[in-house]
Amino acid sequence: MAKVEVKKAREFGLCFGVRRAIKIINKAVREHQEIATLGPIVHNRLVVAKLADSGVKVVNELDQVQDRVIAITSHGAPPQLLSQIQARKLRVIDTTCPIVRSAQKAAKKLAQAGLRVIIFGEATHPEVKGLLGWAGNNAVATLKGEEIANLELPRRLGIISQTTQSHTKFVEFINEVIRAVFPDVQDLRIINTLCQETRKRQEAAIELAGKSDLMIVVGGHNSANTQRLAEVCSPIVETHLIETAAEIEKDWLSGKQHIGVTAGASTPDEAIEEVVCKLESLASGD
Repeated sequence: MAKVEVKKAREFGLCFGVRRAIKIINKAVREHQEIATLGPIVHNRLVVAKLADSGVKVVNELDQVQDRVIAITSHGAPPQLLSQIQARKLRVIDTTCPIVRSAQKAAKKLAQAGLRVIIFGEATHPEVKGLLGWAGNNAVATLKGEEIANLELPRRLGIISQTTQSHTKFVEFINEVIRAVFPDVQDLRIINTLCQETRKRQEAAIELAGKSDLMIVVGGHNSANTQRLAEVCSPIVETHLIETAAEIEKDWLSGKQHIGVTAGASTPDEAIEEVVCKLESLASGD
């Protein structure tokens, strides 16, 4: 029987922004014992559970904050929320990813220049909610460029993206918007706010998928960047998105010789290793 090979992508797992957020929050909890985060610090259940054990609790509303310390997640927050926090005189631990911070500044810059801002992203995602706040009252978030034609638009538009979106999909979105608004729009500005770390992971995943019979994507089911990894691999090869090794089904490996593994930017190292070990164990028949 041919030997089954399990190979990891050349770029995968925890990114700089997530490692930074976890480091900041761990330092803060040592100082304050207990901290509340407004939403999960990152979109990974394992990371959130581990932080909870050390005294980091997740709240959904400011009214739920019992202590005087609140943490802003790596996805960032709109300025209106920051004003509410300041009004309550809460101490802020800000773990906003620097790439997200740059996107917020881009949104603000476009809005201040008098452009209506269009965000390529999921309107319900916390990062996008934050970007909408920085982009002003008339900003809109959508994943479908043709929908822009249904809006009453000014003659000046600015386009940015949720940082974890696909590069290819963003280019398609821009082209859809151009087809929808030209020749009526006189000024169209595009700022590339995509995270290059995310892009590298997507490119590495696509490369590995092309050499594999099966791709396993490890990460939170609610993680946007993890979902993008599964989306770019799925058209190439059979792909499964899992959060833990326990979700792997032995049938997936039937007839497969080359198994690729990649992981979202908020997936802890130990979760990836457990998946690799489980795959190797199943492949060897142990």
